[in-house]
Amino acid sequence: MKTRHIFVALLAVAAMMTSCKEKPVVGLITEPTPATSNVPGKEYPKINPDLSVVFQVNAPQAESVQLDLGHVYEMTKNAEGIWEVTSDPQVPGFHYYSIIVDGVRLADPSSQLFYGTGKMSSAIEIPEVGVDFYLPKDVPHGEIRMQRYWSELTQTWRTCYVYLPAEYEKNADKRYPVLYLYHGGGEDETGWAIQGKADNIMDNLIAAKQAVPMLIVMDRGEALIPGASMAGGPRGMFNFDPVDKLISQELIPMIDSKYRTVADRDHRAISGLSMGGFIAWSVGLNHPELFAYIGGFSGSGMAQNPDAYPASLNDQYKLLFISTGSDESPQMYATVTNFRDVLEKNGVKHIYYESPGTGHEWLNWRRSLKEFAPRLFK
Repeated sequence: MKTRHIFVALLAVAAMMTSCKEKPVVGLITEPTPATSNVPGKEYPKINPDLSVVFQVNAPQAESVQLDLGHVYEMTKNAEGIWEVTSDPQVPGFHYYSIIVDGVRLADPSSQLFYGTGKMSSAIEIPEVGVDFYLPKDVPHGEIRMQRYWSELTQTWRTCYVYLPAEYEKNADKRYPVLYLYHGGGEDETGWAIQGKADNIMDNLIAAKQAVPMLIVMDRGEALIPGASMAGGPRGMFNFDPVDKLISQELIPMIDSKYRTVADRDHRAISGLSMGGFIAWSVGLNHPELFAYIGGFSGSGMAQNPDAYPASLNDQYKLLFISTGSDESPQMYATVTNFRDVLEKNGVKHIYYESPGTGHEWLNWRRSLKEFAPRLFK
């Protein structure tokens, strides 16, 4: 399915190359080009016009070098003695990868590092032709602040990131609604700020008057309470009670005290991707007094108990939003669509969005935020 989308994209590229010779097209690659996710000054990984990627590794003493880009490729030494391989054409978006040297999995020294897959990982950004909603533009830019706070529940200092719209410092008397936005499993509070490019997405939406100016709080979706297991309890990994307590008892009060927020449910939303989507549905439905908007991107409520989602939710929430990628794994796709079916059967109003051609990856979730944010606080 992904190969089909790649070929369709390449046909579009060919058409644009013939019709847009004078005006550069965003994301169009006409010759081998270093990835924007490379360490500055590094030539490789290099993206080809067909969106295949050339990787190189300088490991002269190694006996075996492989590339793991979702598919494992065997690398061979070129004429200069550098290990090299060209991947298949890649789907546009952000993809984690690693290098395996003599059986040891390593980050690529030529790539910037991103916290994902439970560790600092290499990644490559494959451009999408003609698409710039998550790229910086010549518009007023907000900022992302690092906010430290003490948690009595976890007995630790925690760090969250807070997006402030461009006008925040200029309108000292204005108060703003807040979106609490959560990352996925194996990622952390930096995910939306770095991999997700949430600030660019919001700057562009606000400048185009497609979304209202809002704060976005990006905190870690885990809370280990001393004496309790982070994944314990009857629901195992889906036990969100600790993070529920942290959000409702500590995070929201802290944000409302330090920032100019409109501190009521009608001006507060919660959303997230994958695991963060499950967090959003769990915490959001537990606290209708705190949130009027809930969104889950590749993450949903628990469809095993349909009675937990009655039509009365229509009177409690202003927006329930679900999204997934058309190329998600069958299990993940079914998890989201089965939940959608429960809501439809129960007469619960909601918005469903399906990102074409994307799997369980950041382009899917960037698109989801672009669809979700304009529907908030209006």
